[in-house]
Amino acid sequence: MLPKDYRWLEAEPGPRMIIEALKEYGVLEAPGAADNPRILGWQRELVETGVGTYRIGDYGHDAVPWCGLFVAIVAHRANTERRPERVPPATYLWALSWATWGVGIDRRQAALGDVLVFKRSGGGHVGLYVGHDASAFHVLGGNQSDRVSITRLSRNRLVAVRRPAYRAQPANVRTIPLAASGSLSVNEA
Repeated sequence: MLPKDYRWLEAEPGPRMIIEALKEYGVLEAPGAADNPRILGWQRELVETGVGTYRIGDYGHDAVPWCGLFVAIVAHRANTERRPERVPPATYLWALSWATWGVGIDRRQAALGDVLVFKRSGGGHVGLYVGHDASAFHVLGGNQSDRVSITRLSRNRLVAVRRPAYRAQPANVRTIPLAASGSLSVNEA
């Protein structure tokens, strides 16, 4: 169940990436050496449908950062028209590769459903914009505290804002000011 401050997302009619991401909300990485078959299944689904350059064995454990995998499965499932320009990047497991996907947007214009790419110690992080406050973006993403969740990430860490190449942009794609609540995430690995 979504936290109270984000339940309004359940009534949003789109964008499709948000709708697909919310279906996976709460999926949790398995503890220790175990793996969540649902997370590994996302990789299998992408490989079997020809997305990217990876093979099934290229992602074999949910202890490996999976934020890029999460955004890839969401983008893939949301791309109902199967438009080539909306396919995830070939190296979707690498979060920073999302910085060239879709259409570049000015950081001040980030809006619901945009893909946000961040830098972090040892690499990057990627997730979906659901709002912002004075110091942070509110991000719906995978591998955030080892689960699909919404967390606040500092605006200072932002590398890129990318919007899906919409034929007709959903009417509810808009900037969403939110109250600052909770701590900032510092490293999503």
